[in-house]
Amino acid sequence: MQDFLEVDPRFGSRWDLTELVAAAHKAGLRIILDIIFNHSGCNWLYPQDTPGGIYEAAYTLDRYPFGSWRGIDGRPVQAISGCDDAVWPQELQDRERYTRAGSGDLGAGSIEEARAEHKRSDFKSLRDFNLDSPGLLNDLARCYKYWIALTDCDGFRIDTLKHISFEQGRNFCGSIKEFAANLGKENFFLVGEIAGGDWAANRYLEALGRNLNAALDIGEMRQVLAGVAKGLAHPGAYFRGFSSDVALGSHRNLGNQHVSVLDDHDHVLGEKIRFSAYAASEAQVVAGVAMQLFTLGIPCIYYGTEQALAGPEDEERKWLPDWKASDRYLREAMFGPMHPRPGGVNSLDEQEDESMPGFGPFGTVGHHCFDPSFPIYRNIAAMAELRRAFPALRHGRQYLRQMALAEEGLEKFDFYGAGYEAGGRRLDGQIVAWSRILDDEEVLCLFNSHGSQNRSADVLVDAVLNRTNGMGSMTVVLNSAQEAIRPRRYSGAYRKGSKLMVKERDGMAYLEIRDLAASQVLVLASHPEREEGDVVHR
Repeated sequence: MQDFLEVDPRFGSRWDLTELVAAAHKAGLRIILDIIFNHSGCNWLYPQDTPGGIYEAAYTLDRYPFGSWRGIDGRPVQAISGCDDAVWPQELQDRERYTRAGSGDLGAGSIEEARAEHKRSDFKSLRDFNLDSPGLLNDLARCYKYWIALTDCDGFRIDTLKHISFEQGRNFCGSIKEFAANLGKENFFLVGEIAGGDWAANRYLEALGRNLNAALDIGEMRQVLAGVAKGLAHPGAYFRGFSSDVALGSHRNLGNQHVSVLDDHDHVLGEKIRFSAYAASEAQVVAGVAMQLFTLGIPCIYYGTEQALAGPEDEERKWLPDWKASDRYLREAMFGPMHPRPGGVNSLDEQEDESMPGFGPFGTVGHHCFDPSFPIYRNIAAMAELRRAFPALRHGRQYLRQMALAEEGLEKFDFYGAGYEAGGRRLDGQIVAWSRILDDEEVLCLFNSHGSQNRSADVLVDAVLNRTNGMGSMTVVLNSAQEAIRPRRYSGAYRKGSKLMVKERDGMAYLEIRDLAASQVLVLASHPEREEGDVVHR
């Protein structure tokens, strides 16, 4: 960040941004802007004799002297002579408003400690604000209030919130909330990007209270979500996260404080690769997004997931020394430029750096990759519409469902899945099923977590609700195999609108699911909209 009150001209103008927000609102969309108040850009340099150098000085518990501001060309300047020098607005040009402690360990110290190393450190070469400086927090809040008033945006994603103390975060968010409410935006949405795992995210939600709406789920549960979708983790590992006795439990039960993440560039834990990088098939990502859309929480679908973007192509990966370790490979250019922009100030005048190839999807250049007819796109669109149509999928209670694997000789209803052993065999890659129940309505969601083999199971449903619905059946309201092609041409099993009879054994109600294809997703409802030509599977 160099100018907190201006749009980077590489992307457009303030007018362009306001027009974008207005067009989104006209289409029924809401806009959340990404903001940061922990640090600025590399707008000044440390003195020449500073340990570690002028860009990333070695961390100190004390404070280094200020060196010099940087001019438009990145070189030191004695005085600020224009809007492209140093940092703007003027309130941020006070050198006492920077911590000046150098670049330390961004994970060091307790998140409870207001002056822990991870809270004082520069973000590598990005300069940490000294938020204890009188008036600075208020001035930064005023910058972002300006963007609310100018653009009419609907919320902020707050970057690096873990690196802000609880009190500073609470005061900043409270100030933004009050300003937005005064403009009639009582539901202005603030979501925090909080590194450090699920416990850290929950702790900030507790400390900031009603001033922070939600936290991005970029900790352990992101990895578990991906593992369950690929049949590599037991579904209980994910659904136990909704219990009130675990780290994220208190806000997972509420749902509206948990933003689920499958793909993202903030992979603070685990390998920095997209879900589809090592997926068994393109279709496997549909199972992961189904978990996001149909379990408790606010689904956050990263750009390119709907096109199954997977980073560089397989043959390129062996030549990339930081493959799996750098977030650069999570940031393909979906619209496929032939060349990138040049670095530094030259990018303001020159459109492309013809000495470098563009970084497009799957190792391509100049290839447009946004395809609304792509099967994954079609499925995610259909699932999002289903979530909108069924309140139970947004607000219902949630239950992981037991099942019996009769074809495996396992007639006992249990929670089967990755790591489960029976008869000396591991039962990895089984069907994963859960119900969302709202009042007298049950919606059953399930998918085959195996990447290449069909799976079958008898899946428990609510015996009381499904005895009293007058039908004795549940209706298919989504079938990912059908959505992947032109739905009217689909001739396979579990066609949308068909019914499955609810069966009973030992007082337990269940549905027979047979030969569900690899990564196939089904959703069935006890109270669907009536459709003509219903077919019943017995």
